[in-house]
Amino acid sequence: MSVLEQITENLIKGKAKDVKELVAKAVAEKIKPADILNKGLLSGMSIIGERFKKNEVYVPEVLIAARAMKAGMEQLKPLLAAAGVQPKGTVVVGTVKGDLHDIGKNLVCMMLEGAGFKIVDAGINVEPDKMVQLAKENNANLIGASALLTTTMTNMKSVVEAVKAAGMSGKVKVMIGGAPVTQAFADEIGADGYAPDAASAADLAKKLSGVK
Repeated sequence: MSVLEQITENLIKGKAKDVKELVAKAVAEKIKPADILNKGLLSGMSIIGERFKKNEVYVPEVLIAARAMKAGMEQLKPLLAAAGVQPKGTVVVGTVKGDLHDIGKNLVCMMLEGAGFKIVDAGINVEPDKMVQLAKENNANLIGASALLTTTMTNMKSVVEAVKAAGMSGKVKVMIGGAPVTQAFADEIGADGYAPDAASAADLAKKLSGVK
């Protein structure tokens, strides 16, 4: 089994220490940082994402795999930067104003990072203008808005409207999600996309960004 396959396998099992050691080994073997990222770490997170969608694994397994991914990324980040490897896009993720739930948001952040995106975590109870401001400052191409309460869902519309008001329609796309959110609601408020779960959010982000 190649070192990249070992990275993938150990990441799926959530073995952070082994992933870290294997990434160091891959670097020592002069494997390109982009290949270590794409064929080792991201391929493992992609498999976890697919299994999560099919209910074959659950939140704890995803969190453990994400921790292993982080351990590998810590070693790889400086090398990726030096090699000029760019993230697939930048996503501002936040729970909308009035909503203090963050578990779903955190999972989405992990899945997006696991799909190769740079994440700007806006936190919880975020004003629409703050999301737009962060998107501007970080040159983000996506905003991910989360809500767990039916009463705060209307603030997702405010995010869409804030993007329009800032003249960023088309440049910054808005994707939404959360337990009470539906595709019909996304269509109604003019959001660019809706994802039913964290793994689907990563797929949607790739689609909206036009990357594989």
